[in-house]
Amino acid sequence: MNRRTRRHLQRQGEMTADGAPASRRERRQPATASPTSERAGPAQFVGEVRSELKKVIWPTRAELINFSVVVFITIVVLTALIAGLDWVLGEGVLRLFDVN
Repeated sequence: MNRRTRRHLQRQGEMTADGAPASRRERRQPATASPTSERAGPAQFVGEVRSELKKVIWPTRAELINFSVVVFITIVVLTALIAGLDWVLGEGVLRLFDVN
């Protein structure tokens, strides 16, 4: 049993700290969400979204242009590669079955 599995079982209460299986009495019940929590209203939701968006590190104009160029070049190269493979394989199948 690896360390990650052991920690997971300890958090669930299935295993004691020393690695031995917990008896049924020692096992704790999983925590459930409290049913008394209320949903946030629209104003609170918008306020929280705005505060989270202020934490985002937005790219500079130069970074945005560089990223856009990289994406565009990648799309062009992959499109050409797929089109070329499609043409080569199509020609191969047509010649294999003597359709031309």
